[in-house]
Amino acid sequence: MMDQPEIDDQTAEWLAFVERVRTDPSIGFDEQWARFLELSEARDSSLGPLPTWVPSNQRIAESNLGQVMAGVGVDSYDEFHRWSADHRSEFWRRVVDRLAIGFDRPPDRILDLHNGPADPGWLSGARLNITDSCFKTDDCALAIVQGREGTEEDRYVSYGELETLVNRVANGLRRHGFGPGDRVALYMPMNIECIAAYLGIVRAGCAVVSIADSFSPQEVQRRLEIAETNGIITVDEFTRGGRSIVMYDKVCEASAPRAIVINDEEATSPLLRAGDLLWSEFLGGSEDFDSITALPDTLTNVLFSSGTTGDPKAIPWTHLTPLKCAMDGHLHQDIRPGSVVCWPTNIGWMMGPWLIYATLLNRSCIALYEGLPSGPDFARFIHRAGVSMLGVVPSLVRSWRESDACADADWSLIEVFSSTGEPSNRYDYLWLMSLTGHRAPVIEYCGGTEIGGGYVTGTVVQPASPATFTTPALGLDLVILDDTGKPVAEGEEGEVFLVPPSIGLSQTLLNRDHAEVYHTDCPTGPHGETLRRHGDQLARLPGGFYRAQGRADDTMNLGGIKVSSLELERVIDHHPAVVESAAVAIQTGGEGAEQLVVFAIVKAGKNRDDLVVELRRRVATELNPLFKIHDLVLVDSLPRTASNKLMRRALRDRYRG
Repeated sequence: MMDQPEIDDQTAEWLAFVERVRTDPSIGFDEQWARFLELSEARDSSLGPLPTWVPSNQRIAESNLGQVMAGVGVDSYDEFHRWSADHRSEFWRRVVDRLAIGFDRPPDRILDLHNGPADPGWLSGARLNITDSCFKTDDCALAIVQGREGTEEDRYVSYGELETLVNRVANGLRRHGFGPGDRVALYMPMNIECIAAYLGIVRAGCAVVSIADSFSPQEVQRRLEIAETNGIITVDEFTRGGRSIVMYDKVCEASAPRAIVINDEEATSPLLRAGDLLWSEFLGGSEDFDSITALPDTLTNVLFSSGTTGDPKAIPWTHLTPLKCAMDGHLHQDIRPGSVVCWPTNIGWMMGPWLIYATLLNRSCIALYEGLPSGPDFARFIHRAGVSMLGVVPSLVRSWRESDACADADWSLIEVFSSTGEPSNRYDYLWLMSLTGHRAPVIEYCGGTEIGGGYVTGTVVQPASPATFTTPALGLDLVILDDTGKPVAEGEEGEVFLVPPSIGLSQTLLNRDHAEVYHTDCPTGPHGETLRRHGDQLARLPGGFYRAQGRADDTMNLGGIKVSSLELERVIDHHPAVVESAAVAIQTGGEGAEQLVVFAIVKAGKNRDDLVVELRRRVATELNPLFKIHDLVLVDSLPRTASNKLMRRALRDRYRG
């Protein structure tokens, strides 16, 4: 059995200080931060960042990961990760068995490398429908608890009730002419009906087209067309932050195909286009449905992720991808039966489907909140729902801290935080841990839609330090290369490349050449490995830690959403006063969330302050209201290479300077 990691002097002093903090409420966060900095500076730099959480022997032994490691017969995490990367077929076989994935026809083999690691065959010969494995627990067990802003009356749905609604959705699709292979969009907030619709679409052999509820009609239309969508499920309107947000009108403006509209039964029914249906009319009457089974690599979900060209990449998820979601949740976030998992997100982003699969395949409960998660109502809901694993994005944590939204919250039931979406910073994340008396670690989690989960993350069997990662995700590996293609040393940063294969890694794109995007001109690994491009920058720190350093390509992360510079520049350049623009992401202070800075050549006579307001409005309306312009810099020219490629890195360096 793996024992508690060795503890150095500064870590021991920090843990002793934390014991004082738990018994003495007069020790405020400013004093905690000062002590953290003092001990960090006194620590031997070769040891890496100061851990602020260290697992006990009991925590290690009781964790999912500790149990799996014991079953394999290894007693150190590094050894187990190496085993999972060197024995990928055996690792994923154990994952399939441990999650009790059900098959209509079991696989002949787990991994087939006949076509090489970039194009593997997984679960060859199998037939399944992944939704069947989402309902392998007692029908009476709690599947979803849903809160709503403005009230403390929560909705509770059992596994049996959820499966009944899923079956009614699948029957409704069949009754109204949808069949296997059809693509049905979801454009709505993340609620009980959304989850039932998602699983019902997949159970019926159709594919979900995921569209974020914040997108404008123009962006909705682009995604519907790219995915060749046959229908759409939406809501008439919903409330967020006390404001009514009308959705069905946007669906009509987007010229969407046949729509199923969920409306408040106590409100007046909306006037529908010819052929559109209300949710109550759509649902099938039968509560039984035989799942449509298919090959493991059959399309189940189309998600979108910005690349370095104008149109978003259409990334297919299959019946395989949920295994990656569930494995990460099981072994990295330690989700288990009895866990209550909350991660404020949206069905349009990968963390929406991730939340569904990582929770239900692990026989746990999803906690949903309809409304803004930034206020005290959400903080109280977390306690009412009994949340044990709370997912966050750094911008949300910052808003909680700045608004004091968690001042009266009881988060004593939280066992694990997990963070994704954008780089975090140490100050905010030490503060976050302080809300639980530093009892809950933050599992940093970085990946992508085309990965189905994370590629670098943390665990509950390793010490945790704020805003750092501790390991490549299990079942795969990574290398960090400098500009010359050589692995970086400790204390250096470089571009991340993944070492395939892994369940979850995409193998096709609907509107791109997959090999060109991820493999063309990729270097080989230090031992001749096939590598896969991802585009992130990571710093390799001493002690086995890593820190996110933003993107290496022309993509950026704004408010947890990946968007290409070209998408932003397309909208900005349409302003009549803008001659040419360049959008870059800046990390202030070298860590934390990225901020959007726009360099622009503008026509004479245009006032800068007026232009900032107009461009912010244009970006919010045509792309996403979550994309905020932090600064506008007016320039006479933009730096370019001899081949006329825009030098965004030079602009980032110039702004930092």
